[in-house]
Amino acid sequence: MADLKSFAEQLVNLTVKEVNELAQILKDEYGIEPAAAAVVAGPAAGGDAPAAAAEKTSFDVILKEAGGQKLAVVKLVKDLTGLGLKEAKDLVDGAPKELKTGVAKDEAEALKKQLEEAGAVVEIK
Repeated sequence: MADLKSFAEQLVNLTVKEVNELAQILKDEYGIEPAAAAVVAGPAAGGDAPAAAAEKTSFDVILKEAGGQKLAVVKLVKDLTGLGLKEAKDLVDGAPKELKTGVAKDEAEALKKQLEEAGAVVEIK
């Protein structure tokens, strides 16, 4: 059980680049399409299209604006996404922008909380 917990923790802490690499490995080596797997699992669980839509499982974290503590937000975005400093600054300057897409509700809420504590305005869709 401890191994599964550490594995789950590793997955949650992956950067965007690492998640993309993992998705590519799953697709190329195992024939698994992560986005397609989520779509297939949705209707099977509920059986009803409106019920499946109500139980959304993946969320997008959108940075609406940097707020008053722009430097702190840029540093946090850099850490959370694995982007370089310039890319993180460009993302923050270009707000509103998607910060992470297709994440679990718990992860989306945690990201929102961290960013709001740094002074950013964040939306989860």
